[in-house]
Amino acid sequence: MSSKLPTSVLTRPRALVSSSTSSTRCLLRPQQNHAQVRHATFVPRDRRPYQFTQLVQLSDGSTFTVRTTMPTALLKSTKDSRNHMLWQPQEKSLRNVEVDEAGKLAAFRERFGRGWDIEAKPEEEEGGEADESARQAEAQAKTTTQNPELDPFDSLVDLISGYAAKDANNNARNTKGGLTAKEQEKAERASSKKK
Repeated sequence: MSSKLPTSVLTRPRALVSSSTSSTRCLLRPQQNHAQVRHATFVPRDRRPYQFTQLVQLSDGSTFTVRTTMPTALLKSTKDSRNHMLWQPQEKSLRNVEVDEAGKLAAFRERFGRGWDIEAKPEEEEGGEADESARQAEAQAKTTTQNPELDPFDSLVDLISGYAAKDANNNARNTKGGLTAKEQEKAERASSKKK
């Protein structure tokens, strides 16, 4: 380091500033010596965060290790491909068992039939309680499997129109003497042929 200099050397002589109207003295302050400062230059580099070794435990109990930035040593995964019906169709524990404690599912099927169920082989119902709507849905599922070129929208339209026709027949029978449009047309044709 440099040695300290006396303060008298650092002060500058006073200058006399003159003007036409008045003379004033102006003191010049000593300038501070600025040393050049050179900071380190920034070198951009890719960020590589520290990675921990993590043990991942799947829902079936199997484990594997993975390098990750998460510091937890053990991760218990609840959602994984081994816990899904699409990836393990043979796994019995993953099958959707319908629990119908309140009877809402039975009420829905009574009203709308089994057409909304997954198109698969329907299981046998308990006690042989297969109603007519279940048989119709089963027959319709067979026709859709026989005709794969039909798109699912058509089968939905057929399902709705089938229920509408069935409902119209029930309403016509419940009202005394009322005929559906088809029955009325048949009756008119029969009466016109007789004449």
